[in-house]
Amino acid sequence: MLIEPKSELGRAVSMTDWAGKIAFIQIAPAASEMLVSVQKVRAVPGQGLEGDRYFKKVGTYSNVPGGGRQITLIELESVEALKRDFRIQLDPTQTRRNVVTRGVPLNHLVGRKFRLGDEVMLEGVRLCEPCEHLEKLSLKGVKEGLLHRGGLRADIVSGGIIRVGDPITPE
Repeated sequence: MLIEPKSELGRAVSMTDWAGKIAFIQIAPAASEMLVSVQKVRAVPGQGLEGDRYFKKVGTYSNVPGGGRQITLIELESVEALKRDFRIQLDPTQTRRNVVTRGVPLNHLVGRKFRLGDEVMLEGVRLCEPCEHLEKLSLKGVKEGLLHRGGLRADIVSGGIIRVGDPITPE
């Protein structure tokens, strides 16, 4: 059974009745290195974001089988909830996710296609649950605090340039 996301008033909204935006874009040149915020980046189908560790096949989990390592996303609302609920203040770059969104129900996008800007289409592959590696590179308590709200792993279906501020819309 698919559970529809709730609006601010608590009513279910359709999976096509939302629109968000890209708040931050970030890449890391190698495994375990700090992410760097960028204003724009090229998304390449089958590879990832140009300049990122997984694009270069040098990420911590690059040799682990499975999809969903081309691009990762997290809701800015989850980072804000981490501060509110657990008193853990995390900079968006500490999330280890490539794209930080605003107004996007990421948990509901597994198996669904959606657009970043005008050019790029993604398909949600699986949730990006927090792990020990994330907590080791950030702050104690992050793994528990981001449980079930750690973001989404996605594959790039069609590529192009994405920019901070670009809209994110359902397909």
